[in-house]
Amino acid sequence: MIQKIILGTYTRRVSEGIYQIELDTTTETLNNLQLVTKETSPTYLAKSKENYLYSVTSHEGEGGVSSYDPQSKLLNIVTEEGAPPCYVAVDDNRQLVYGANYHKGEVNTYAIQNDGSLKAVASIIHTEPTGPHKNQDHAHAHYSDLTPDQRLVVCDLGTDRIYTYDVAETGEIEEVAVYVAEPGTGPRHLVFHPNKALAYLFGELDSSVSVLEYDKTDGSFTQKQKVSTLPADFDGDNGGAAIRISTDGRHLYASNRGHNSIAVFAIDEAGTTIEMIQSISTEGDFPRDFALSSDDAYVVAANQNSDNLTLYRRDAETGLLVMIQKDVYAPESVCVYFD
Repeated sequence: MIQKIILGTYTRRVSEGIYQIELDTTTETLNNLQLVTKETSPTYLAKSKENYLYSVTSHEGEGGVSSYDPQSKLLNIVTEEGAPPCYVAVDDNRQLVYGANYHKGEVNTYAIQNDGSLKAVASIIHTEPTGPHKNQDHAHAHYSDLTPDQRLVVCDLGTDRIYTYDVAETGEIEEVAVYVAEPGTGPRHLVFHPNKALAYLFGELDSSVSVLEYDKTDGSFTQKQKVSTLPADFDGDNGGAAIRISTDGRHLYASNRGHNSIAVFAIDEAGTTIEMIQSISTEGDFPRDFALSSDDAYVVAANQNSDNLTLYRRDAETGLLVMIQKDVYAPESVCVYFD
């Protein structure tokens, strides 16, 4: 079987935009890298159920989001002055797209029009106090996506906070809760347990995963556990990057930039306790993103600085990974999205 993967990239050196590559599950190989469309630093991607693609973009000195139809034809670009977002997510129920802007500390909402194009709706800038780390010079919104009960949750690396918002059908957002992480955590991304009221937060700046209980009544989070994503004997520089969870909720995965690895965690039956069971090399430099295949049988990791992908086979029972292909060329890849 062939599974298609689209890759978001930086276009600082050799990349030209959004690429596609194929995972052949019969031969267990990645093949046929192709440029889908030329785009300026499409660093994060998301698709709607109608197969419209939304991409981070920079355009004529401004930053924003591009929309593409299912045939990869550009529909429109919505930008504003300043740097582009670093994350985009689709809300199919409300027909909205959310953006998190790292450089501005800003959250944006866009309305999806009938033809799949976008219209800017609302934005909020975080102004809360920042953390002690040198990279927490101001607010840095890094993630904006939906909770299981359809609220919007935003991770801000600069303020050490997770914000929960109620979302109107029009796209306006209203803050309902704020979780304050330990100083210097640097909240980057989180994932929710598939069938429990729990989330797993990746702290970029202290290379940690925090297990958080989510209260649907008010949108608040409470920490239950916090663990490192690094081996005890590692003392170099590292930044946390992507975090993923298996569809059965039994295993968690997190990528380390610096240690250049994927940390694998077993999740207990209650979901509140995790334990690292593997740390495996990404066979490249600076793994900003990775993703599990639709059947959870494979993992593909993208190494930004070394321009290569690595393919792993995943054991469904143990959650452990085995590297089966490395050094697959993919320029400046920073987003892995199974189509």
